[in-house]
Amino acid sequence: MSIFSSIWDRIRGRKPAAATPAPDVTLTSAPAAAAPVAAAPVDVEAVLVALAEQKGGGGNWRTSIVDLLKLLDLDSSLDARKELAEELNVHAGAHGSAEQNIALSKAVWAKLAENGGVVPASLRD
Repeated sequence: MSIFSSIWDRIRGRKPAAATPAPDVTLTSAPAAAAPVAAAPVDVEAVLVALAEQKGGGGNWRTSIVDLLKLLDLDSSLDARKELAEELNVHAGAHGSAEQNIALSKAVWAKLAENGGVVPASLRD
């Protein structure tokens, strides 16, 4: 599993569960085709704020890729960030530099938004 997938899975896994309707137990002679259900958007900032409150802080996860990964209990090592940079095609500065970490953080926010996350512009810019 990719590092970004792990980030996204951790964020989606922390959203409040929607109430599920009771299953229809009516028997029919032929099964009805189920309509695809679009996943509800995830308010990424709200999820992370709640998680940071649970953990008593969360550091500076809004701008620090290291703090974001730590908040999500993911590997924040240089090797993990190198792998994430390759996944997201981020080639700003040397690996581990402030320049690359900032670019990587912005790329993660943008990718979360692309995947259905509600991410405020303040995090993507």
